[in-house]
Amino acid sequence: MKGNYDAVIIGSGPNGLSAGIFLAQKGLKVLIIEAKETAGGGMRTAELTLEGFRHDICSAVHPMGYLSPYLKELQLENHGLEWIFPEVSVAHPLDGEDAVILSQSVEETAAGLGLDQRTYKRLMKPLADHIDWLLEDSLKPLGIPKHPLFLANFGMKAALPAQFFARWFFKEKRAKALFAGCAGHSVLPFDKMFTAALGLVFQACGHAVDWPVAKGGSQAIADAMLNCFTNAGGEIIYSQKINQFKELPPAKAYFFDTDPLQLVSIAEKELPENYKKRLRRYNYGMGTFKIDYALSEPIPWKDPNCLKASTIHLGGSLEEISLSEKRAWKGEYNEKPYIILAQQSQFDPARSPEGKHSCWAYCHLPLNSERDMSQEIEDQIERFAPGFKEVILAKSSTGPKAFHAYNPNYWGGAVTGGSADISQLFTRPVARWNPYSTPDPRIFICSASTPPGGGVHGMCGYWAAKSAMKLF
Repeated sequence: MKGNYDAVIIGSGPNGLSAGIFLAQKGLKVLIIEAKETAGGGMRTAELTLEGFRHDICSAVHPMGYLSPYLKELQLENHGLEWIFPEVSVAHPLDGEDAVILSQSVEETAAGLGLDQRTYKRLMKPLADHIDWLLEDSLKPLGIPKHPLFLANFGMKAALPAQFFARWFFKEKRAKALFAGCAGHSVLPFDKMFTAALGLVFQACGHAVDWPVAKGGSQAIADAMLNCFTNAGGEIIYSQKINQFKELPPAKAYFFDTDPLQLVSIAEKELPENYKKRLRRYNYGMGTFKIDYALSEPIPWKDPNCLKASTIHLGGSLEEISLSEKRAWKGEYNEKPYIILAQQSQFDPARSPEGKHSCWAYCHLPLNSERDMSQEIEDQIERFAPGFKEVILAKSSTGPKAFHAYNPNYWGGAVTGGSADISQLFTRPVARWNPYSTPDPRIFICSASTPPGGGVHGMCGYWAAKSAMKLF
């Protein structure tokens, strides 16, 4: 690698690409260095089971990608991205009764919640009506909010543990279960502060837009962002793994779309020991076990309404989901794990051969676990879709260590960039006035291990790049 650059970015996940686009569009000379043969990080799609079945390796359903303040600004649809919308965002099956459905209409969703429908409308309508305000002020580092009264009202509820929130506000199991399924995206036990926040945000997103998938696979998001980056004059190098800082070309600033431990390893000589010690103490949270399936037909859900949703939350009641996440956090295992299932081919025919289908499902488990959770996952799906095992043509599983091998950012199988509990929610990866900066004024971290955390929204990269503009 030769030449001088204004900025060099290590890693081409959504945040590396986002930082690169921001800087390149400012007229700066920007280089992205990617260790793999393609860009994307968690936004990659591949034939993992049988020929013709295209599976999303990590991220799959993208409400945050569609609603992200920065990605909306980029108008990625003009760069080849096409979104596909399901009829509804989420279905949450329950034993012995109809599934709970999260639809774009607050009223329709509330109508399925029995005695809790008035409370649900009172909670969700203000968030749904002002989703732009909510995401503008929540998908950012600590600072002065644009809408302080609105955010303060949201924050009083969001700061609560999800288990307490559900039991305080809702009377019946249907509303509690729907909220628990959404709160489970926090990858935290439900007795932790601020776990209510993710449940509220994800439900509000479901009332703003039916959670979409990218046509052809999540790789399409990466391709559109890359197109946007190169159109702005950015450069990218593939198949180049950086092991030491001295391998990088001269630049005014360096952005690491990596986890904290890779930053320590690469910039070992550039960063002071005290800062590196703090990075090494970073809490990664829970690991992930995922299975991709090639299917002979659609999933035979007991409630056919489940086929209308891009995402299925499996786990039954609030109490059952809460127990599953608590055990995984404590290093234990659950026979009935909380599962997030995405059925992309139900809405995107390009994902599988004609007449066939695909899906993926994952659960949380301890970091670096080697336990195969296939039986538990399939039993849980079978519980709500009898006959599911008979329609499986092939499958491919990915445990915590395989996730880490695929992408070193997923340390121990933590695919969301590390725990977002109260100790790291606002101070990730360490407590600094500018969380993206390091003691070396040239070096920044812009990955999901910085605010606002995991997800395909690009906001970590955007804020990191914006915070560095004083260097140019």
